[in-house]
Amino acid sequence: ELEECKIKIENFLKDFVNQIGGVDYKINIEPESGFIKIDMDGENSKFLIGYRGEVLNSLQIILGSIANKHSKDRAKVILNISNYKEKREKSLEELADKISKTVLKTGKPITLEPMMAYERKIIHNRLQSNNRVVTYSVGEEPYRKVVIAKKQ
Repeated sequence: ELEECKIKIENFLKDFVNQIGGVDYKINIEPESGFIKIDMDGENSKFLIGYRGEVLNSLQIILGSIANKHSKDRAKVILNISNYKEKREKSLEELADKISKTVLKTGKPITLEPMMAYERKIIHNRLQSNNRVVTYSVGEEPYRKVVIAKKQ
């Protein structure tokens, strides 16, 4: 069934890429135990990533819907364009380190901008071994934010 999902996604992406101007994109789709990993790379991929990955995340949701339509087993679709997710993870880890130093220096908690759940998780994971600061999330989706505060 994962192979059928792969074919649906492949057909959609070929049509989609042609509709946005036929830019030459390399598309690699790997189905593996409950997941379908999609790597795309090509010219002007920043348009498919969007501001802070918003277009990428939306496209991932669409691909998930396409893959799982008429399927009894749900496959999780993970889309990565031009290694954006790795770059974003690195920048979020650097942000977490920088903000934690500021919090320790000033003693005042800092609330970050709203983030997707996987981005908040990166911040929490990065600082969980730091025994001088604590992190927690506040607010409601899609405006949920991470707070970094000095441990009492």
